[in-house]
Amino acid sequence: MRTLLSVLLALCLCLLPLLALAEESGLSNEDYEPLWPAAEPYGFKLGGCFGLWDMNNKPYMNFVSRHFNSITCTNETKAYSLLDANATRGAADGMPVMNYGAADKMVAWAQQAGIAVRGHVLVWDAVMQYPWFFHEDYDESKPFASPEVNRARLASYIDQVIRHFEEKFPGVIYCWDVVNEAIGDSASDWRADDPRHIRVVRDGGPNFFREYVGDDYVEFAFQCARNTVDRMGADIHLFYNDYNMFMKEKRDAALALVESIRSYDPDGRPLIDGIGMQGYLGGYGVQEGCLEESLITNVRDSIEIFASLGLEVQITEMAVRNFDQSKAAEHAEFYGRLFSEVFMKANTETSHPLTAVCIWGLVDANPFKQDYVYKMNSPYGCFLTTGYKIKTCFDTVYHTLRGE
Repeated sequence: MRTLLSVLLALCLCLLPLLALAEESGLSNEDYEPLWPAAEPYGFKLGGCFGLWDMNNKPYMNFVSRHFNSITCTNETKAYSLLDANATRGAADGMPVMNYGAADKMVAWAQQAGIAVRGHVLVWDAVMQYPWFFHEDYDESKPFASPEVNRARLASYIDQVIRHFEEKFPGVIYCWDVVNEAIGDSASDWRADDPRHIRVVRDGGPNFFREYVGDDYVEFAFQCARNTVDRMGADIHLFYNDYNMFMKEKRDAALALVESIRSYDPDGRPLIDGIGMQGYLGGYGVQEGCLEESLITNVRDSIEIFASLGLEVQITEMAVRNFDQSKAAEHAEFYGRLFSEVFMKANTETSHPLTAVCIWGLVDANPFKQDYVYKMNSPYGCFLTTGYKIKTCFDTVYHTLRGE
């Protein structure tokens, strides 16, 4: 049996390049002029993403550096990557200490390549890897620290991180996702009397930020970020980022949250500049819900609704999902329409809300490994095949932006 399974696995691996080949454009990366200048006339940056491990992947980095003028570190500028637990526990002032080694390497690369960076993210309630942050003496065996102590820690963390990157790499990080995914998905996630729908639970337990910092932790985080940006005189825009923002219930909650953030500062300062709409479009791990007409309509409507409040809008984590290889042509056409009918028409002579479209679905997921990446980015929905070959959807977007 083991031998048979080994043979089948080997066969699948041999077929993988052939499956990818069916969607290739027939051209290489060098056959295309850089993509981002074609988006400039329409008023938005064109972005990609990378992780630390990608920096050793020459085909991937060549593609990213050629075609994008905005880039996001997928994990390395998040708290669980930056916080240094041992150094923090030994800090004389009791405030958090960071290790910027990986993040600095990536931001330095972007600076050298002349690519602007989206800062992602200062506050995210997925704290499984650093629950110690909220305890007395940063020790999980001790009780949780008081809200006053945790607010001081959070304020220090936000200030240190923004300040570090702006001082070391001036002007490279042009915006920060201040808070990520604070809005719940169902009525069981939030208090019935909270129009903001802030999560009270996360991963089966309490939302540590809400529980141990305060119900106003989102607003407080924006105030802290604005304090630092103002003190530095930095040109850094502040965003709230979340998924499914093109769906009415979550969009309405986001509008209530924006109103709360805007009314929070006693001096009336504008604490928030924009909304990051994660662009995971289609079913999660399944073809149902993919490539539907309503997705184009809902994304366009949401950009217009957020713009009506004077907010910037960025598409921050876009993956136009497709789990059906036979729909490659339909997927490419859908991608082209998303650009031609929504993004390229979002900014007008009187309104310029759309400032970036950042694509995270860059390389197809392995169709034989139905893991998290498979469900998030899909096996037939990205710009590049698993072998880093240009696909027809990229070719379609390229010619659409160039008006060809």
